[in-house]
Amino acid sequence: MTNLKKSDVLTKRGKRERLTAAAVRMLHEQGVEKTTLADIAQAADVPVGNVYYYFKTKDELVEAALSEHTRHLETLTGRLDQLPDPRERLKGLVNAWVGQRDITARYGCPTGTLAVELDKRTDSGLDIAAGHAIRRLLDWVEQQYRQMGVADPEDLALAFVGAYQGMSLLSNALRDPEIMTRGGARLVRELDNLT
Repeated sequence: MTNLKKSDVLTKRGKRERLTAAAVRMLHEQGVEKTTLADIAQAADVPVGNVYYYFKTKDELVEAALSEHTRHLETLTGRLDQLPDPRERLKGLVNAWVGQRDITARYGCPTGTLAVELDKRTDSGLDIAAGHAIRRLLDWVEQQYRQMGVADPEDLALAFVGAYQGMSLLSNALRDPEIMTRGGARLVRELDNLT
């Protein structure tokens, strides 16, 4: 009986994780308004009726997707924090962004596009949650500039993340992944020239 319960727990966790991963992908590709629970269920290979066992509403799935964005950011910055130099950490972040250039050119920044869309739906509070995910990125970038000992680390962080959002938007709008490559190279040059 104990093994059956463990198996049930693993199956439950597996389905929930698949649904969350599918929500992240579908919301990025289609947006909140166009994505249905049935779309997410199909992408997760979970019967649509089972979705309600894990998530009562689409907003709960959106919230899970936002949590996944935050978890992904924390995983990425955690790996980058292993680098001894904050300048190299920021370059590593740029490289990660540029590495996603084809997806960004097609769908935009996953968190940024979701934040913009959720801002139109202020009744759910999800717009605030999306802002928190972006705030975590800003705070991490600012911390790197502080460790570098440069003047105005908060302003530099805003400009750095703003540049990423701008190049993501342009890359997506023009369907040109090379905008990410060129924008990333510019950010790296700026980091190299910072004293």
